[in-house]
Amino acid sequence: MRRKTTWKYYCCDVLGGDLPFLKGQYFCLSALSVCLFLFTFVNAEDCPFSCVCARDNGTITCSDGWDTELLGDIPAWTTTLILTRNNISTLHTGAFSSNNGTSLQLTTLSLSHNGIVAIEADAFITLSRLRLLDLSHNRLTYISDRAFHGLYELSSLYLNDSLLSPAVEQLPNALHGTDTLRNLHRLELSGNRLKAIPISRLDRFKLHTLVLTNNSIENIGKENVSSLYQHTSVRVYLSLNPFRCNCELESFYFWLKNSTQCSDAARLMCAEPEAKKGIPVERLRAEDVNCLNENLEAVSYVFLGVVLALIGIVFLMVLYLNRRGIKRWLNNIREACRDQMEVYHYRYEQDSDPRLANVAV
Repeated sequence: MRRKTTWKYYCCDVLGGDLPFLKGQYFCLSALSVCLFLFTFVNAEDCPFSCVCARDNGTITCSDGWDTELLGDIPAWTTTLILTRNNISTLHTGAFSSNNGTSLQLTTLSLSHNGIVAIEADAFITLSRLRLLDLSHNRLTYISDRAFHGLYELSSLYLNDSLLSPAVEQLPNALHGTDTLRNLHRLELSGNRLKAIPISRLDRFKLHTLVLTNNSIENIGKENVSSLYQHTSVRVYLSLNPFRCNCELESFYFWLKNSTQCSDAARLMCAEPEAKKGIPVERLRAEDVNCLNENLEAVSYVFLGVVLALIGIVFLMVLYLNRRGIKRWLNNIREACRDQMEVYHYRYEQDSDPRLANVAV
């Protein structure tokens, strides 16, 4: 309070002394506003060009620009950096190194909607205190195995709608490449056309939330299901995936029925086969995904085919062994048919010629 009072009277006295006709309470309030503005301007002079800075909470926001490179000199007081809707294509090694040699204290970094296509090794190596990293809505085609190296305190990683085909294949190595992400609590990977969970070992992380909605996952493998059984604290989101509801879904189906880890279980729908399309996975019957039933049905068809084949072979063997008797039998039938036809032919001639009928009488 003393500092504010001092500034107030200092401004009033200085400007009032220079301009004695400007005195009074209203003038002092106006002078105080001017001084506060100048004070704020002086303290914000290190704010990067075309950015909005809020030093009181350590936030710098730079968006909707044409910048193709990252900020050259980020103020040391920055804890939250938001760089969105720019044209940053590549995050090079040490991309966030400070030019003046001071270490950055960033805890939150948002790089969404920048058209980023590549993340090189050790891109975030200087951000050891970073806790939240948002890389959503980019067009990543390359992620180095050491892309996230150095992020020892990272707890939230967002990669929604960011991965193209090459990056999808590289993501597991980037996540498992080092032990850097061992404190990761939340991982969001929505809208990336993933066909499987990119994390094979949940024990290497401290995940509480795994978001995999709107991908191309048709089934959750037995290894992933076993890992989920062992880490009951993980909450998984899997809606908007085209599940194939056949025998291969059995282990995932029973996990879904017996666990509460899938928070959006009621929204999981079958996409195949056509007869089950649109049916919630939870409402399937156990026999619908029972591998034993499907195998028994397949075996029964095979057995029936084998039996019919054996009957056919036996029948052909009987025909072959009795071929002479069958030939005689066929000849006898042919002769009998011929004699019968001759009789019919003779009677027909008699009926058609009256003279032959009189002779017969």
